Amino acid sequence: MDKIILTGDRPTGRLHIGHYVGSLRRRVELQNSGEYKKTFIMIADAQALTDNIENPEKIRQNIIEVALDYLACGLDPAKSTLFIQSQIPELCELTFYYMDLVTVSRLQRNPTVKSEIQMRNFEASIPVGFFTYPISQAADITAFKATTVPVGDDQLPMIEQTKEIVHKFNSVYKPVLVEPKALLPSNDACMRLPGVDGKAKMSKSLGNCIYLADSADDVSNTILRKMYTDPQHLRVEDPGHLEGNMVFTYLDAFCKEEHFERYLPEYANLDELKGHYTRGGLGDMKVKRFLNSVLQEELEPIRQRRKEWEKDIPAIYEILKKGSETAREVAAQTLSEVKSAMRINYFEDEELIRAQAAKYEA
Repeated sequence: MDKIILTGDRPTGRLHIGHYVGSLRRRVELQNSGEYKKTFIMIADAQALTDNIENPEKIRQNIIEVALDYLACGLDPAKSTLFIQSQIPELCELTFYYMDLVTVSRLQRNPTVKSEIQMRNFEASIPVGFFTYPISQAADITAFKATTVPVGDDQLPMIEQTKEIVHKFNSVYKPVLVEPKALLPSNDACMRLPGVDGKAKMSKSLGNCIYLADSADDVSNTILRKMYTDPQHLRVEDPGHLEGNMVFTYLDAFCKEEHFERYLPEYANLDELKGHYTRGGLGDMKVKRFLNSVLQEELEPIRQRRKEWEKDIPAIYEILKKGSETAREVAAQTLSEVKSAMRINYFEDEELIRAQAAKYEA
């Protein structure tokens, strides 16, 4: 079976380094690996509207921001199909059919849905579209017969629900849909990168992010002045704690041994730096400056590529248009197979037409 990737992001704002270490960096590696026949990258605007329906302009404006971040990170339209979810109407039809395969109680038990509802304070006023977005996500994945879905650990319940829908459909009708597998980040620190405040995952809505499009000065200011460290590490000579210390959490996600050669040669690797910090005698600011150097090195090429793409915005819309056309062709083929399996392809079923005609002729 051909290996196919489907992944994407909600266009509710610019993407941040949590997106980058959690999925974007890996997507580029997978795109360039040669292991996958097709890579589909979706800008999930329809899903974003489920909890932003009163502010559609926010979604509309951020389509280009997400696309710029994609291209700046190295996603290549020649290797990956970049498309906009709402431009593929077949996804809505698949969602409608899949709704009959899922119970309300099953949706209510989905841990991701429960936590998202609580975070948004929906309580009893949950938009139906938001409540059913695991089904919509299953339509997205199966429409392209994705075998691989790069996700963070918080999205694993969504993949599990997709597998259940695939199994139910294939059992009730016939084996048309492909069961996907989740691909988690290889680095544990990248699974759920916390915000710089240390209180929650990095989130656009919480304002605790470092954005991929941030200037070098903005990044420095966030790291040196705002990043949470160890509140008990009051003096340089005091032993420091690593747990809950965002500087070391970010170093776990970004740091490589060669960074020490360039920016902190008195240490051979991150383990040595951590050892000194926990023993005492190493100040927070020195470690923050090292993290700043590491992140600036990682982000500078992304910033430069973004500036180049910003010079030709119409070209980006053309990329998204062509990608959406390509994606729609694939989704339409899957929808045709689904309707055939469900026996609702009335006008294409010549056997049905002949049988009905013969019944009445007799």
